[in-house]
Amino acid sequence: MASAWQASTVAGRAPHAVMLSGSPGVGKRSLAAWIVRERLALTPANALPVFPAEPPEHPDLYWLRPPEGKRTISIDQIRQLVADLSLTSHGRRGKIAVIEPADAMTSNASNSLLKTLEEPPGDTLILLIADRAGRLPATVLSRCQRLNVTAPAELASLAWLGKLQPATNWGAALSLVGGAPLAAIAAQERVAHTAAMARDFGAIAEGRASPIDTAARWAKDDPEFVLGWIVRQVQRCIHRVSGTAPDATDLGVSETVLNRIDRRNLFCYLDIINGLRGQPAGTFNVQLTLESLLIDWARGLVRCGQRFNPEVSLPSGAG
Repeated sequence: MASAWQASTVAGRAPHAVMLSGSPGVGKRSLAAWIVRERLALTPANALPVFPAEPPEHPDLYWLRPPEGKRTISIDQIRQLVADLSLTSHGRRGKIAVIEPADAMTSNASNSLLKTLEEPPGDTLILLIADRAGRLPATVLSRCQRLNVTAPAELASLAWLGKLQPATNWGAALSLVGGAPLAAIAAQERVAHTAAMARDFGAIAEGRASPIDTAARWAKDDPEFVLGWIVRQVQRCIHRVSGTAPDATDLGVSETVLNRIDRRNLFCYLDIINGLRGQPAGTFNVQLTLESLLIDWARGLVRCGQRFNPEVSLPSGAG
């Protein structure tokens, strides 16, 4: 991907608005920092993206994130960015704006960026980093060239992680985050934690644990992490009942439980959770939502379609 970007730049075909999309931890921010350095001539020729990704200091670079303690990027931040981009650049390579994560922009913030995405002032490059591009409105997506950053092959990731921190069993952490090597670094600290979650998940299905009590504990963790973890468990359950499971790492659900769950309801359950993950942060009450999900799991998903009707609003409240 780095070589393709260099080729398009040399040929004068580099886009003015780019969305770097892909799962968390696949290297989008490292790629963005590398593109910035390339564009501003801050990196040696033929250099490759590196980790950790440190945004360079430069007067023509604007790296926009949610303010400390906030989960969203506001319309005021975007308005200020648009105003800054309209000023004359300090150097001869134009200005660069990086918005990450772009899916943290509020609806009003996204709308206020549309004209600038369509016609950036001068020689401006806008990079949007999206962990969940589906959260962005179509009007933003249509104005960007999309570069999807995918996880490397498992063996390549394990080799890279092994060099980074030898004598560490990276297999479980890599499996935990769906193969994203950078996410595996943070997940390594959670391996024991997720093993306990797997035991809880299995115990709830077997009637040995309370979904209410479990939801109260899980709600203290990062919602995206918890919902993502449940998604991977359900996906593995689907593979298991389909006879295509390549791996059952941290799957604490017994065959007895799986045999009594209709596979169609597993797909329904998966759609429900992915729908929740597509909601902006803070738009639903995390603990109540987890209670509903785990109660449904305790009942074998028999009321999956009734409990969460896609045409009915998701649980709301403080996140």
